[in-house]
Amino acid sequence: MSVQDGNQGIVIAIDGPSGSGKSSTAKGVARARDLRYLDTGAMYRALTWWMLDHGVDVEDAAAVAALVEQPVIEMGTDPSAPTVTVDGRDVAAEIRGKDVTGSVSAVSAVPEARALLVRTQREVIEAARRESAGIVVEGRDITTVVAPEAPVKLFLTASPEARAMRRSKEVRTSDVAATQADLARRDKLDSSRAHSPLTQTADATELDTTGLSLDEVIGLVVKLADEAGQARQA
Repeated sequence: MSVQDGNQGIVIAIDGPSGSGKSSTAKGVARARDLRYLDTGAMYRALTWWMLDHGVDVEDAAAVAALVEQPVIEMGTDPSAPTVTVDGRDVAAEIRGKDVTGSVSAVSAVPEARALLVRTQREVIEAARRESAGIVVEGRDITTVVAPEAPVKLFLTASPEARAMRRSKEVRTSDVAATQADLARRDKLDSSRAHSPLTQTADATELDTTGLSLDEVIGLVVKLADEAGQARQA
């Protein structure tokens, strides 16, 4: 069924690089309009955590591909308290660690990993559309691959300096220069991978968050969502 069907909940798709404000914006919009929330990046991090925890060489694509079906990854979609579990274990803190951050691009580039998680993500989206007012989904290939027919499609950006400052604050480090270098490394990997690279679609609204407060960004996205909702009901 098309995600533009006005008889079901709305889908708001948000893409963008790390530090652009995707997560905070997506959760804020979901709370503002009583929608569910899905962080697809956390799913790739959860898979990466499992691979590392099981001693898998994440640079060996064949090894990763052979094991992608084994972990059971479950995502809570409450924007006020999103959860991430792997085989029943809460890994919300572990997946934000340095080891996972340094390895997630390698795992997310494996076609078998992407195919599995995209299928799961679409199942979560369809369930949210049937059972609620809709869902806000954020990641790097939502507008291009996961939900290309979403009625609200955004690509968030910010200056490299702003992104580095935000991420440094998030991970509690004072080495902003190192953070900026790591973000540039991930940008290159995510934008150049063969399968589902990070890219902006022609029909996605670009929103530069550099000089905006979080509330301002949320307000702009909520306005776009409300306008799309009115159009779907017309």
